Amino acid sequence: MHGYIQRFAEFKLNRALARSPTVAILGPRQCGKSTLAKKMLETVPAVYLDLQNRVDRNKLTEPELFFDRHRDTLICLDEIQLLPEFFSILRSEIDRDRRPGRFLILGSASRDLIKQSTESLAGRISYIDLTPFLLSELRDVSNWSDVWLRGGFPESVLAENDPDSFDWRLDFIRTFMERDIPAQGFNIPIPVIERLWLLLAHYHGQTVNYHKLAAAADISIPTLKKYLAILVQTYMVRLLPPATTNLKKRLVKSPKIYLRDSGILHALLNIESYDNLLANPVAGASWEGLMIENIIAEHDRLHPSFLRTSNGAEVDLLMEQGGQRYLFEFKLSKAPKPSRGFYELVADLQPASSWVIAPVEESYEIRKNIVVCSPEHLKNEFNP
Repeated sequence: MHGYIQRFAEFKLNRALARSPTVAILGPRQCGKSTLAKKMLETVPAVYLDLQNRVDRNKLTEPELFFDRHRDTLICLDEIQLLPEFFSILRSEIDRDRRPGRFLILGSASRDLIKQSTESLAGRISYIDLTPFLLSELRDVSNWSDVWLRGGFPESVLAENDPDSFDWRLDFIRTFMERDIPAQGFNIPIPVIERLWLLLAHYHGQTVNYHKLAAAADISIPTLKKYLAILVQTYMVRLLPPATTNLKKRLVKSPKIYLRDSGILHALLNIESYDNLLANPVAGASWEGLMIENIIAEHDRLHPSFLRTSNGAEVDLLMEQGGQRYLFEFKLSKAPKPSRGFYELVADLQPASSWVIAPVEESYEIRKNIVVCSPEHLKNEFNP
């Protein structure tokens, strides 16, 4: 429909393959991992195996013979979480021949994948987390309001119309609960994960109150934390940690919770159109979550957190690196007005720059070193 879309991760993938024997692309199902890998494989001698395919899995029955046959090609193994025992074999092969760019492995996040690769391939592997499409990746094919409504999953955001996009997301949610979670070794009753996911949609953008959330989901607090960890590990949920900066103020110490894809959030809340979204009370928190995901993904070397004092002063997103701080507030308004608490924390923290991200036409400085900026312009203007 739109042809191939340039992805932000391509540059990182090329660099990683040039320095590391193995590169792992991790991310949620249907986010474009295989498409990105196959585009890369067109440029180099390579062989691709889909481990969901029985014929391809059989080719690895004698892995040493397979490796010898393809020693001078890049070997791509898709859905690697289906063969977690294979990491020890990869380790032996890499130790025998540590040239960079030998293996490209793809997988939906899973307990086995992360555990096995961390234990068996430490020092031999580079990781790339692939998100659904970012706003900057789609600026030539879609406007930001469509991406916000539909989310970034390719089949959703590039659908012919809003109803088709909405139906795809409902199918994704059902498949995730009924097939993907059990396939990755997690045993959660479907009614429980369904109830919890819907609750989290209503809590989107709020600080986590474990007692209240566990009671609403009718599960214990340890079980809640276990299920939240699974949703985080499968890239469905983000727990944004509180900042640990040394201010002489009492700070909120609970994380904030976000559903990572805005389209999945809207499907869970039955928001089918842009007009419905703007009229919904979740709109402001949804806008905040969308921008947080995009900023973190494009600046993954910076450490993200949020800051809220006991008297209510807040920074929606604090990004830190090497002693430098960058503050963000998100406003769903054509004439955004930062809160008094935001100004107070800017004065206290003395950041390198501060940003108010809003759907405005042009960027402008609202106070010295505080810039109001649109999502389209942020990528070019924020260069830490």
